[in-house]
Amino acid sequence: MRFRADRPLGVAPATVLDYRELARRRLPRQLFDYIDGGAYEEATLRANVADLEQVLLRQVVMRDVSARDPAVEVLGQRLALPVILAPVGLGGMFARRAEVQAARAAETVGVPFVESTVSICSLEEVAGATSRPPWFQLYVMRDRGYAEELMARAQAVGSPVLVLTVDLAVAGARHRDTRNAVVGTPSAWAQLIRGLDIATHPRWIRDVPVGGKPLTFGNLEKVVPEARTPAAFREWVDSQFDPSVTWEDVAWVREHWKGRLVVKGVLDPQDARRAVDVGVDGIVVSNHGGRQLDSVPSTARALPEVADAVGGEVEILADGGVRTGLDVVKMVALGARAVLVGRAWAWSVAAAGETGVRHMLEVLRADIDVALALTGQTSIADLDRSALYRPSALTAHP
Repeated sequence: MRFRADRPLGVAPATVLDYRELARRRLPRQLFDYIDGGAYEEATLRANVADLEQVLLRQVVMRDVSARDPAVEVLGQRLALPVILAPVGLGGMFARRAEVQAARAAETVGVPFVESTVSICSLEEVAGATSRPPWFQLYVMRDRGYAEELMARAQAVGSPVLVLTVDLAVAGARHRDTRNAVVGTPSAWAQLIRGLDIATHPRWIRDVPVGGKPLTFGNLEKVVPEARTPAAFREWVDSQFDPSVTWEDVAWVREHWKGRLVVKGVLDPQDARRAVDVGVDGIVVSNHGGRQLDSVPSTARALPEVADAVGGEVEILADGGVRTGLDVVKMVALGARAVLVGRAWAWSVAAAGETGVRHMLEVLRADIDVALALTGQTSIADLDRSALYRPSALTAHP
């Protein structure tokens, strides 16, 4: 049963959606909607979750599953779970130095954390707080000097993987952000409503604006000193996102990045083939969590075709709609080596900081363990579509 907003919440969160409800209560609405919302009418956002619900596991009994292993190797790194904390912009607005808290939780559990270009905490701060350097997410920008500087910083702290986001040639329309006056020029009335919204969340004020300073874009201060506020950052984004970018630009990144290179935002098998041709090491099958173009396929629908097209040549990862460890198992069975979770850690860190993120990951681990046992599997690394009940059912209807 999916979580309802009116359902009473006990003392101990038991699911990712329990953390979502706690985050809803503890964050100003504009921040919660920023995490929670999607583009346009949010059809793809809903489909990411709904289509994963339609994927059914094949229950198999009377097999020796006394030893079960949820670990996988991804891009040369052993992961305790096939889970990666996805890049989330503005993370440090959800909790005090949230990227650091999430990275520490990820390291404790044994999974990677991906630092966003537009994080509040800088690469150096996150790397200094953990013994395992974070992966780094990058956009292709008009000014290649910015990108070169950021790649050099990521390499200097030892980031092993660069995640290049390729589905942001232009920004999708996120109507919740418009309604909350997060984008555009807010009227006096909108500013008053936003101020009242913030004022009614004193716990968040103590934790973030007071205790979480500096609230600047840590990775952009050195290369873009003027992008110190959300409004200034939005202007910089509008000037830097590049609609002329092509696969030749990805090849340029490949030339400048010495580690593993992953492109994030691929839904089409032909695009996946082009990514392979320019020499990437991995592909994240993703619709940006339903935050870019609405009415595109859910990840669960797109993943099998991409995996079939190039899965034997590069590492296939996926994100979108993952709310439980069962969802992780389904994604792996559909063709992903591991999944990225974004909203899950954002809700959890907003609700309970590092402890919340760590517990959320342990909940996913427990779910995965049960799913392996009851599908007759002993290793998630060996999972394939034989673990699904009628694996073609999801793509059979229009």
